Amino acid sequence: MEEAEFQAILDHENRHWWYRGRLRIVRQEVERLGLPEGARILDAGCGSGRVLDELARFGDVVGVDLSSTAVAVAWARGHSVAKARVEELPFADSSFDLVTCLDVIEHTPDDLRALRELVRVTRPGGHLLLTVPAYQSLWSAHDVRNEHYRRYRRRGLRDVAGRAGWQIVRDTHFNSLLLPAAAAMRLTGRLRREDRGSDLSLTPPWVDSLLELPLRFEAALLAHGVTLAAGLSVAALFVRPLPAPPRPVGLAVRRPSVAHAA
Repeated sequence: MEEAEFQAILDHENRHWWYRGRLRIVRQEVERLGLPEGARILDAGCGSGRVLDELARFGDVVGVDLSSTAVAVAWARGHSVAKARVEELPFADSSFDLVTCLDVIEHTPDDLRALRELVRVTRPGGHLLLTVPAYQSLWSAHDVRNEHYRRYRRRGLRDVAGRAGWQIVRDTHFNSLLLPAAAAMRLTGRLRREDRGSDLSLTPPWVDSLLELPLRFEAALLAHGVTLAAGLSVAALFVRPLPAPPRPVGLAVRRPSVAHAA
């Protein structure tokens, strides 16, 4: 991610409708899991540590991020954060009950490798909560500025996660009600070859509470198990499968030999 874009995130994430809406969805998905007391939680690609603030309600949290600036900011918030790539995590096998990875794997050149590494550090029966941007057809200057490698469809995300060793629990789009307007804006900008700077700067603070309302409504739907068929983003919950029970070893039965008369 460009340094200017990360600075824009720092400047806007506490009040911006997008971050507030996504955090609401993430929080309720974690609540639905019913994590055990003292659960160990990793936020892979934790940025400034804002999500860690929320996840700390559910267990013991740590974070990793590739950006030295992000690590410093998250440490200043009081969190234990290491500088590391998602593809090379500095943790032992089966360390975490829950891993969150929010709008991160689109930044990795090899998402399969990243997802396999997330499997490695998650205990069997533990979960991964993932969000990614949707629809390669919406590729725009926003993706270039954020150094994305790809955008996703639900089926494609399921496929790569399945090959990595994850089992799908549920997935859905979100940011659905604003999809038509956002898609039109991005496609128009692409046709005109415009780069208007960070998308975070396009909405003034006074309109944030209004734009957050659709995501509040969507969060309420998702809390009741509704799946949204379209939207600017995909949220997916995966589980690391438990190992298959050993197959019982049967006792070999020796058949008596039959003597044949000569």
